[in-house]
Amino acid sequence: MKKVVLAITGATGAVYALEFLKICQSLELEVHGLLSEAGAQVLGLELGMSRTDLDPYVAKWHDVHDFAAPMSSGSSDFSGMAVLPCTMGSLAAIANGVCGNLIHRAADVMLKERRPLVLAVRETPLNKTHLTNMLKAHEAGAIICPPMPALYHRPRSIEEMARQYAGRVAGLLGVTVEGLARWQGLPPEDEA
Repeated sequence: MKKVVLAITGATGAVYALEFLKICQSLELEVHGLLSEAGAQVLGLELGMSRTDLDPYVAKWHDVHDFAAPMSSGSSDFSGMAVLPCTMGSLAAIANGVCGNLIHRAADVMLKERRPLVLAVRETPLNKTHLTNMLKAHEAGAIICPPMPALYHRPRSIEEMARQYAGRVAGLLGVTVEGLARWQGLPPEDEA
């Protein structure tokens, strides 16, 4: 069974993390969760949920201050990590190699081991520091994937839109998600 790390930080977009977890559960992926204090607050504000509501989707939660957790070492067998959503503070720490908590350290491990690290950075508008940190993280090997959902498949709900984006994040971690809308090009003129 493939094991991945999901870190939820305090940026808006908790619905993306929830949909990512649902996708992982349907694919029988083992998800180890990291939830920052601000991430827990946003989960409550946006979805009316707490960490315990996500328990059915997470194999194990790890304290963000526990540097002895498995994902803090390159010898662990995690195949990738998503920070979903990713605050600009988390991005800055990751981009600059500052391991202030287990989220930052696990991301640092993914980079040094050349494993997929997807950062769903969430802020707008962006300032020069944000852009510089995104470039630094990209150059270190991270995949910068802001939550910019595709609309060509005409989602009928926020959850459907979030699921499409979460499926894209899973794909960037090397997980095939069946049933997601994929761009197929324009229909032939006689069908339009």
